[in-house]
Formats: sequence, structure tokens, C-alpha cells
Amino acid sequence: MKDFFDFETDFVDSLRCIPMQVRMKLDTCGVKLKLSHWSQFSQPERQELVKRPCSTPEESQRYRDFLQNLITQKTGAPAKELEIDPHPPWIDTKDIPETVQEKAAEFDVTLTLQQWQQLTPLQRFALIKLSRPSHENLNFYPALKEFQLISQ
Repeated sequence: MKDFFDFETDFVDSLRCIPMQVRMKLDTCGVKLKLSHWSQFSQPERQELVKRPCSTPEESQRYRDFLQNLITQKTGAPAKELEIDPHPPWIDTKDIPETVQEKAAEFDVTLTLQQWQQLTPLQRFALIKLSRPSHENLNFYPALKEFQLISQ
């Protein structure tokens, strides 16, 4: 799997924004990382957060500990911790979240369950994040194209 999505190319060289793969790790380990925190990290620290695993409960705990220590070093206080969803929607291949369907419909796209199931968990995570009403959503359509859910 690629490290970054094509729709993230405008910031991946500098990692000035938090990439989707790190955002998924944050939801997995339950840490609310602010962009102001991320901005204080060095390039090697950001790279470490990209490459550090966070799939199993043990890895998630180590990721959270590493990240909270880093935030505390930079800001003097740990970040807010969030409740971890034991059944996150990006793992669910039986239901497409309503927000994703609604956002896709804005572009006259109807996602099928088969299409949803063929996506990776990170791709499903990205569509969920990009479909939230509070999100800027500029990358939702490019993500649909990148994930081959619509014709190029």
C-alpha cells in the first residue's frame, strides 16, 4: 500500500498537515492531536508517527504513549484522549455510513456495498472523514476518483 493518497500530495513532502494514515492511528489509539501540536513536531518526529505501527491493542498503546510523551515534551501537557470505538465504521464492510452515501450523492454517485467492501480500511476511513459535515470536504471527489469509485 502507498504511504499517502494522491489527494494528499500538496502537503506530503513537508507533512505540514496530518495525513490520513496518521489520523486513522489517532482514532485507533484515542488521542486528539491538534494541528498546532503537529506543527511543533520536527520532520523526523512526523515521519516516525507515519511509520510507527498502530494495528493491535499493544501497538495502539505504544503509539499513544509515544505520541503523548512527544506532545508533552513540546507543549508541557498531554493531548486530550478520546474514547476508542471498539467497532469503528471503517472496519465495517456490511454497511456504508450514511454520511458517505449522502456526500457521494452530492456528486451523483451511488456507492455499492461491493465497492465499499473492496476498499481498504484506510480508504474507507478517508471517505468517512472526508464526508463529515464539519470537514472541508474538498478532497472527497478526488478520493472517489482515486479509489476508482467513479470514472476518471
